[in-house]
Amino acid sequence: MADRLDIQNVLGQMRNIREQMQTNQPGAPSGNVNNINQPGQVNGSNFAQQIQQARESVQGTDPSRETQSVQSPGNVNEMQNTPPNQEVPSFGDMFESAFNTVNENQQAASELATRYEMGDPKVDLPEVMIALQKSSVSFQAMTQVRNKMVEAYKEIMNMPI
Repeated sequence: MADRLDIQNVLGQMRNIREQMQTNQPGAPSGNVNNINQPGQVNGSNFAQQIQQARESVQGTDPSRETQSVQSPGNVNEMQNTPPNQEVPSFGDMFESAFNTVNENQQAASELATRYEMGDPKVDLPEVMIALQKSSVSFQAMTQVRNKMVEAYKEIMNMPI
């Protein structure tokens, strides 16, 4: 349902652009504005030219230069707003880091629980309970992320080519 609303939103924006372009062009036939809502009556090449003209008027640049700047590999970092020397960690590295954090939480909680059971006076029961809850919550969250990843993997593998 959300996809349908997104599509309707995009189509509405395209209709508005076309109406604006036709009202701004001298000698443009006013009858074509209503034809955009009727399927099969939109002239594709004319519409594409109008969209391209609208882009040029709004941006004041040549579309061929835009295509070149998007396709050149040097501008990828500019588009992502990341410094070129800063390395972005891979998804595997991020997941491994999260896994290690969960593991450290569980080991720390286990160590605190063992120290409390052995009678260490420096370890309080609330501290042990909080550490155990933190490790439990982080483990549950990691399990949910893993389940979602497996589910996404299965969906991708079941996609027709």
